[in-house]
Amino acid sequence: MDNFYKDNDDIQFQFKHLDLNRVIELKENNFSDRDLFPYAPKDVSDAKDSYEKVLEMMGELSGDFIAPRSKDVDEEGAHFENGEVRYAKGTQEAMEMLAKADVMGFTLPRKYGGLNLPVIVYVIAIELVSRADASLMNLFGLQDIADTINKFASEELKEKYLPRFSSGEVTGSMALTEPDAGSDLQNVALKATLKEDGKWYLNGVKRFITNGCAQVSVVLARSEENLKGGRGLSLFVYERDRHMKIRRIENKLGIHGSPTCELQFTNAPCELIGERKRGLSKYTMSLMNGARAAIAAQALGIAEAAYREAKKYARERVQFGKPIMDMIQVYDMLCQMQIAIEAGRTLLYETAKIVDMKEGLEKQEEAHPEDKALRDEAKRYSKYASLLTPIAKAYNTEMGNQVCYLAIQIHGGTGFMREFNVERHFRDIRITNIYEGTTQLQIVAAIGGIMSGTAFDLLKEYDSLDYSYRQDLYQKIQKARIWLEKSIQQVKTAENSSMQEYHSRRLTEMCTDIIQAYLMLKDAAHSERKKHTAEVFIEGMMPRMEASMNFILHGGESLIKNHVAILNDQN
Repeated sequence: MDNFYKDNDDIQFQFKHLDLNRVIELKENNFSDRDLFPYAPKDVSDAKDSYEKVLEMMGELSGDFIAPRSKDVDEEGAHFENGEVRYAKGTQEAMEMLAKADVMGFTLPRKYGGLNLPVIVYVIAIELVSRADASLMNLFGLQDIADTINKFASEELKEKYLPRFSSGEVTGSMALTEPDAGSDLQNVALKATLKEDGKWYLNGVKRFITNGCAQVSVVLARSEENLKGGRGLSLFVYERDRHMKIRRIENKLGIHGSPTCELQFTNAPCELIGERKRGLSKYTMSLMNGARAAIAAQALGIAEAAYREAKKYARERVQFGKPIMDMIQVYDMLCQMQIAIEAGRTLLYETAKIVDMKEGLEKQEEAHPEDKALRDEAKRYSKYASLLTPIAKAYNTEMGNQVCYLAIQIHGGTGFMREFNVERHFRDIRITNIYEGTTQLQIVAAIGGIMSGTAFDLLKEYDSLDYSYRQDLYQKIQKARIWLEKSIQQVKTAENSSMQEYHSRRLTEMCTDIIQAYLMLKDAAHSERKKHTAEVFIEGMMPRMEASMNFILHGGESLIKNHVAILNDQN
C-alpha cells in the first residue's frame, strides 16, 4: 500500500518546518469552535496534529485508491450520452470515496459541515491527489467555488449550498469562459436579466467549462447592458435544471477523466452573489487566484509523479553494463528535476501560507475596522499574495512541463509508448500553463508588484532571518538582487514605453529565482541535504540572472526593433 504523504520526505519536511502558529490562530478565530464541534482543535498543537492526520488520510486515499484507477480513467475518459455527462468508472468511485471521507469541504466553516482547514493544507492535498490522477483534481480541486460562495454570498445562499458541497452531494463548476472571451473576461457577453418577478435569468453560451456538468455553478454574466467591460459584470450561482443544456464535451489531449463542457443557458434562473457590478473586479479575481494556486499544486503533483517514474526506470534500465542512473547525463537530469520540484514546492507552500495570512487578517479587519495596524498588515499580505500567486502558478506549471519532458527523455523510446505512465503525465501537464490564465497572463499579473517594490518589501522580510550557516550563498543572493534592481531601473528609464512589457517575463523569472533562493536557503537551516540543494540551485541561478540582466542592459531592444521584418512573410 502506498501513502503519497508518508512516502514524500520533502512534503513532510516542509510541513514540519512551516511556521503555522499565527495562520492557525487566525483560521480558528482563537479556537472559538472548540466548544461547538467535538472535532475542532483546542490549541495550535492540536490543530497541527489534526492537519497531519488529514494529510496522511489524503496520502493513503491518493496512493492506495485513486492512483491504481488512473490509467483506466485516462483510457475510458468522461462520456457524453444523450445530452448528459457520465464520469469514467474510476472517477465516480474516487468521488464517492472522497465524499465518504468528508473531505469535500476542506476550507469551509464547520457550521456548514466543512473542515475549516487553511489553504496551505488544501494545496498539499491537491498535490497528493494530482500525483495520483491529475484529472480527478479538476473535480476535487474545484472547492474554491464553494469558498467563493462562503466569502461573498448572503447567509441564505450559504445555508442553501455549502452543506451540500461539504457532504459531496453536489460538485461545482466556474462558468467564466466564452467563445469570444477566453483570457479577456471583460468581453463576457452572456446576459443576466433581472425580470419583473424579481429574479435573475441567464441567456448565452459558455465554453471550455471544467466539470460543466456540475449541479452548482458560479457564472460570470453581463448584468448591466449600458456598461462595457468589467464594470458591467456580476457573479451568479446557478443550480442545474432544464434551462441549461450541455452542447458537447471536448475531445482533449489530456486529463481525460475531467469533462470540459460547452453550455447553453436559456432563461436559466440564478441568484446574485454579493453586489452587482463586482463580479469580475472582486469576486471572480478572488475565485481565479484560488484556482491558480490549485493549478500550481496540480502541476507540482504531476511533476512529482513523472520524476518518480523516471528515477525508477533509470535505476532499472541497464545499458553498456550499468544502470543508466549511473551515467552523468542521466543523473544530472534527475538532480535538476528534483531540485526544480523542491523549489516549486517551497514557493507554493510559502504562497499558500501568505494567502492564509491575508484571508485571516482580512476577517479580523472586518471585525475590528478601527484597528489601523491590523488594516495595514492585511494590506501588506494582500500585496504579497497578489504577487506570489501568479509567480507560483507560472513557475510550477512551466517547471512541470519541463520535468515531464525530461521524464520521457530518460525513458527513451519506451516513454513514448502509452503503456508507460510518463506518456500520460506528459499529456496531462500540458494544460496547466494554459488554463486559469496562461503563463503570459501570470506575468502580467506579477509584474506590477515587481516594478512597484512589493517584491523588494518581501525580500527585506527574508533578509531579517539568520543565514550565517551559509553566508557565502546569502552573499550570492544579494548580488543577484543588485542585478534585478539594475534591470528594473533600466526598464523604468528606457525611452521606449514597450520595454517593460517586452522584458516582463525576464524580470519576473529573475524575481522568482531570488525568492526561491531565499526560501531554499531558509530550508537549509534545518537539513544538511537542503544545504546541498540550495547550493546547486543558487549556483545555477547566478548565470541565468546575469544573462538576463546583460540582455536587458545591452541588447534589450533587438526584437522590438526587428520584429516587423522578422514576421514579414516576404524575404
